[in-house]
Amino acid sequence: MRGWWREIAGLVLPVACGGCGRPRTELCDECAAGLSAGPSRVRPAPEPAGLPPVHAAAPYENAVRAMLLAHKERGVLGLAGVLGGALAGAVRAGAGHAGDADPLLLVPVPSARRATAGRGHDPARRIAAAGAAELRRGGTRARVLAVLRQRRAVADQSGLGARERQANLAGALVVADGGRRLLDGGRVVLVDDLLTTGSTLAEAARAVRATGCVGDGTAEGFRAAVVAASPSAFEINRN
Repeated sequence: MRGWWREIAGLVLPVACGGCGRPRTELCDECAAGLSAGPSRVRPAPEPAGLPPVHAAAPYENAVRAMLLAHKERGVLGLAGVLGGALAGAVRAGAGHAGDADPLLLVPVPSARRATAGRGHDPARRIAAAGAAELRRGGTRARVLAVLRQRRAVADQSGLGARERQANLAGALVVADGGRRLLDGGRVVLVDDLLTTGSTLAEAARAVRATGCVGDGTAEGFRAAVVAASPSAFEINRN
């Protein structure tokens, strides 16, 4: 019900730019430009064990930060298209152009059930769907596989350091029954809206590796992509 109400409210209430608050536009040209700089390989420091190669579309700052928060926390669902387009660019940068190769399987990191209920939507899954659609428009076969599940509750990550986040998330995710068969059908790309310490993606990678469907995250294994990453993750890029 809450998600339905947000969809209707977006049609009848005054809109403002999700990046800077400028009235009468959901996203102004200046803020949209923050997502168009081009994706890059990113690495958090310290880099958690098991983290696959990650590409991000933009640093998590200024208008990009505001857009992600507006989409995630305030339900500005119209931003999913542009955020998904940025994610698609990051996916391409990591996975390359497939041509007639196996399809890309975008596996979103799931939000906690309580967070999804509170927000009325799952941000990463919605952005992944928009990203897959953008990839298909560009001629790349892609689909979303929401096969990851939380098998235990985790604490709120806010305020936790890198090691605390790793301990908090260790063993928290699992691939749902039947997911292994689906993961065999293409090239896996883990996707999320944001990378900070990398702990969440590393745990997601562990859960996917446990199925035996993928390798170690190299070209023969799998990759990850996000809309944004901490600015420091760009600064220490060691490509």
